[in-house]
Amino acid sequence: MGLTPLEGLIMGTRSGDVDPTLAGYLARRKGVEIAEVVRWLNKRSGLLGVSGISRDMRELLTAKGRGNERAAQAVEMFCYRVTKQVGAYLAALGGADAVIFAGGIGENAPEVRAEICSGMEWCGLALDPERNTRAVGEVARISADSAPVEVYVIPVDEAAIIARDTVDCLLRRNHTSVPSRSGQETRTGQRRA
Repeated sequence: MGLTPLEGLIMGTRSGDVDPTLAGYLARRKGVEIAEVVRWLNKRSGLLGVSGISRDMRELLTAKGRGNERAAQAVEMFCYRVTKQVGAYLAALGGADAVIFAGGIGENAPEVRAEICSGMEWCGLALDPERNTRAVGEVARISADSAPVEVYVIPVDEAAIIARDTVDCLLRRNHTSVPSRSGQETRTGQRRA
């Protein structure tokens, strides 16, 4: 993400990277304010906008399996954008020791992980199909033994991480030395009368 959550990957309802002139073009074309277009890009785009049915990858994979072309297109676009992003990061970093799939889709969608890594053998990414299929919501290595870049699935409890980081931040803040009004240092957790 950049200045806003719109930058980067396509998400459930967010467009991800788009041509910067799109907002002005759509505002003129549809006769709305740019703020309305920004709302569309945040709330009505992404997987939901492309598929027309859902922002949930599980529902899209089911619909794709039943032959829904728009759901298939949404899944394909998501995988393409992630593949592109992984490739860009590998290029910027000069390679990597490992790639980690986490979060709802990364942890629970073997089909999506397989599509993302398909064709990335050139940079050392190669999945073991059996490992990938078995790894759902659990810590697991899913790369082939011969792959130079290891690939893992690691479940993430984002709410717990945010809560833990917040507590750590508050504890650090309460134990940081700051100058008092008199110019003497005091700890923020110790108040002077």
